[in-house]
Amino acid sequence: MTIIKQNSKKEDEIFSIINAKVAFGDTVLFDNLNLSLFKNNITCLLGSSGVGKTSLLRLIAGLIPQDQATKTSGIKGRIAFMGQQDFLLPWLSIMNNVLLGARLRKESPETEKAMKLIQRLGLLPHLNKSTAQLSTGMRQRIALARTIMENQPLVLMDEPFASLDAVNRYKMQNISVELLAKSTVLMVTHDPLEALRIGNQILIMHGDPVKLTQLNTEELGTLPRDLTDNHVIRYQKELLELLSMGNKI
Repeated sequence: MTIIKQNSKKEDEIFSIINAKVAFGDTVLFDNLNLSLFKNNITCLLGSSGVGKTSLLRLIAGLIPQDQATKTSGIKGRIAFMGQQDFLLPWLSIMNNVLLGARLRKESPETEKAMKLIQRLGLLPHLNKSTAQLSTGMRQRIALARTIMENQPLVLMDEPFASLDAVNRYKMQNISVELLAKSTVLMVTHDPLEALRIGNQILIMHGDPVKLTQLNTEELGTLPRDLTDNHVIRYQKELLELLSMGNKI
């Protein structure tokens, strides 16, 4: 596996952070951090616990203050976000959870579109159940549907499948690749294999202050990638070795 510069074309870039600097008191988390995200691409972000992956998502979402030196370009306005927890409202139906964003903004809900999405996610037989009756996998599918219904060009995902068993995680990866094909996605994951299956761009966050290293994915096939592919198997081993090196990358 080779550490390389950007695989994607500059003209496909729709969001970037340039010279990002974030500090908490005397602790500098990011300093001169650069990130580019591309249209119709899923970028997977890996790194050790506590290195700053979630902080980067929060920076992009405007939830933490940034230094004046930090520059952003591209997408403006709302960003869709999906986290580890589903944050479903138990007093609402599946449909109303999916349409929550529109209702909060007092917009006309796209009920027909939501129904088609619910059907595609295999939730139609459970439509009349309360969210408390649903499995963790079903609840995460509702959270994914709610995220997609936001219809935003940039989607941030913070370990969205971490709580799922292996089978449901595999299914959610496949569904996400299909339903987010026309979005720009930045997804935090601790799972190298997940990144290799669904990441057009794979970044490792490491160092102090933090920096990003991009991996060469040119040998890998189209998404979602086959778990038995020789390149995927080899890259998983090498990616684990790189992650174990931490600040020595």
